[in-house]
Amino acid sequence: MTSWKLSLPCTRAEAEALKGDIAPLALLEPPPALMTSEIDPAVPDDWRLDAYFESKPDANTVAMLKRLFPSAAHAEPVVERLRDEDWVTLSQQGLEPIQEGRFFVHTPRHRDSIPADAIAFEIDAGRAFGTGQHETTAGCLAMLDRLKASGRRYRAIADIGTGTGLLAFAARSLWPRARVIASDIDPVAIEVARENAQLNDIALGQGRSGVALVTAAGLAHRELKRRAPYDLLIANILAKPLIDLAPAFAAATAPGGTLILAGLLQAQADDVATAYRRQRCRLAGRIDRGDWAILRLQKRPSPAHKPASRA
Repeated sequence: MTSWKLSLPCTRAEAEALKGDIAPLALLEPPPALMTSEIDPAVPDDWRLDAYFESKPDANTVAMLKRLFPSAAHAEPVVERLRDEDWVTLSQQGLEPIQEGRFFVHTPRHRDSIPADAIAFEIDAGRAFGTGQHETTAGCLAMLDRLKASGRRYRAIADIGTGTGLLAFAARSLWPRARVIASDIDPVAIEVARENAQLNDIALGQGRSGVALVTAAGLAHRELKRRAPYDLLIANILAKPLIDLAPAFAAATAPGGTLILAGLLQAQADDVATAYRRQRCRLAGRIDRGDWAILRLQKRPSPAHKPASRA
């Protein structure tokens, strides 16, 4: 794999404020992986930003990054090409565990710090742990935790755009009697999800006791269509595909069913919610994390359909 790293000096305060200022970067396709770190413990205010890209960042991207760090206004960024290195691992070496409700997601180096009462998942930083560390996935875990705490029960669950498989595994742990299927447009992601399932003792397969994994764009797979309708559909992707897929996602959701939508900026939340409202899905809850929004929607019964009991 060939990729690029851009490094800029910054202050500790700027590094700590980064989570609330990444909206412009999130609109890049694909967005960079960001890491901030202390340069020298003897100079605690001197930090560094490392941004990892799949292609060489252009002048506009460099300018965008520098605007996020006023102290680097006159600094010359260091841009280097990385060869034959796992840049995901490089960008995520310093990741700390995340804890959302009953969930604890960690890398191998934190196996000894798992809380006794937590539902723990180990996701190796070298295999795209960033999707679990990101505010959108963490917010989805928080939303799943809230649904379980409210007494919700689900029997048919789909995780679209599963990435590492984490959200599908989390849902499976909360509703072990449900049939769960996870999909991703990227076959490498499905390979990663399969490896993570083995690492975390998650059964795979088409039966009720396992999580089914398929490679598909949206719902374009016979197994996804066969299992519909879903009473819980999770999609942590991006705003535009969420809007484009609104008719398909709504049609695949049972009346009274729940949709968890993520991967969208707060500024995009109204447009996404409007697209689903047109498909008889009302906004029933929301979690904001940094610049990101996680939406919970409920599909309204059709006029001729009797309201279903909680499922």
